Amino acid sequence: MATDTTEVKAIARYIRMSPLKVRRVLDQIRGRSYREALIVLEFMPYRACDPVLKVLRSAAANAEHNAGLNRADLVITQAYADQGPVLKRFQPRAQGRAYQIRKPTCHITVAVAADPNAAQD
Repeated sequence: MATDTTEVKAIARYIRMSPLKVRRVLDQIRGRSYREALIVLEFMPYRACDPVLKVLRSAAANAEHNAGLNRADLVITQAYADQGPVLKRFQPRAQGRAYQIRKPTCHITVAVAADPNAAQD
């Protein structure tokens, strides 16, 4: 039994958002079908949904264009957010002190593959 598990991915780098907040969204779509994930992302109330949606659409376009896969048969196999560089800023405070403000960035990776159950039809 030869199974072709072509996995196609897309990466968005240096997104100005905490990786923790992005992971909360990615946990909801991991393992779902492409269409199902689009619907979930459309109605979730988080700001992280926009960049995740963009990466998911890019991964689907890569799968269609580069690997010749059908968008309707795609399943999200991997979805994770790694920490990027942290922008450090300073806020002036009372009595000449300076408080550090950390502005985190993250790298979002989404990988899709053809659903093995849909390929048998």
